[in-house]
Amino acid sequence: MTAWRNLSPNGRVVAGTVATVLAMGSLGFAAVPLYDLFCRVTGYGGTTARAEAGAGAVLDRTVLVRFDASRERGMPWEFAPVETSMRVRIGETNLAFYEATNPTDMPVAGTASFNVAPYAAGPHFVKIDCFCFEEQILAPGETVSMPVTFYVDPAMVDDAEAAGIPEITLSYTFHVMDLPEDHAALNTGAAPTTN
Repeated sequence: MTAWRNLSPNGRVVAGTVATVLAMGSLGFAAVPLYDLFCRVTGYGGTTARAEAGAGAVLDRTVLVRFDASRERGMPWEFAPVETSMRVRIGETNLAFYEATNPTDMPVAGTASFNVAPYAAGPHFVKIDCFCFEEQILAPGETVSMPVTFYVDPAMVDDAEAAGIPEITLSYTFHVMDLPEDHAALNTGAAPTTN
């Protein structure tokens, strides 16, 4: 505190500004992981739930699930759902596939972000297993079929905001990632560019 008193008025303004910038930068750095945690816990923003097994109860009611795929700018893969939609029974465990191809002459690593629309369906769309849970690495010219195992939670019919939803869209966006060191050492070509 003595050092603060010894500063000139201009020095106090500069010190206060630097402290504010550092505090805002720290909050900005922490915002993404905290927001991600908040979304996963609450389902806010179309974030899906995750489970180890199926729902148990299967209802006679169905909902249409649409599948969407996109790539961030600079991601060289081709990426699309195998089926663009399927009608599923609420509570029933389902399996859908996406396909990705690396048309380049070098290995490329990617990770998928996802969301569900409408947002009210997010907490009720439950993934048991998904390619999006881990990083994917495709060799040059490689094509892979990537599964997602999911169900729509029967609790959706008791949720006032979600009960009347006739269809749900599951969207994935693939992003380029740095190759892990063990793969990067094998890659003698140049890394893919991200514009």
